[in-house]
Amino acid sequence: MDCTGLNISPALRWEGAPAATKSYALTVYDPDAPTGSGWWHWVAYNIPGNVTRLPADAGNPKKNLLPAGAVQGNTDFGAPGYGGPCPPKGDKPHRYIFTVYALDTDRLDLPAGATAAYVGFNIHSHQLRKATLTSYYGR
Repeated sequence: MDCTGLNISPALRWEGAPAATKSYALTVYDPDAPTGSGWWHWVAYNIPGNVTRLPADAGNPKKNLLPAGAVQGNTDFGAPGYGGPCPPKGDKPHRYIFTVYALDTDRLDLPAGATAAYVGFNIHSHQLRKATLTSYYGR
């Protein structure tokens, strides 16, 4: 894909979740990818309910920076972990939508390697509230 970035996920922090929150999930989605269905850059879930921040590079599966018990699902890159932005050269800047979901369950019991779509289905059935941040990147 001729991308040369380091794929370092940004540090994230959130607050104001409902009192009933038992865990969190996080997704990063590019709806502008030229696929007809967008592109999933990151999906993480089973983040404990007492966690309200992730350090930079938490999406790197080799570094173990996610909290204990948290799981990363497969992205559209074909593996778990964060994949940085890489829109086609000359395309308009793409939107990268970071969404943190407050969930009413301690954990989503999903198979290893679950796809972002399957994780999303389960997130939405346990969602109490969500917050989004949209960033833009073009090249």
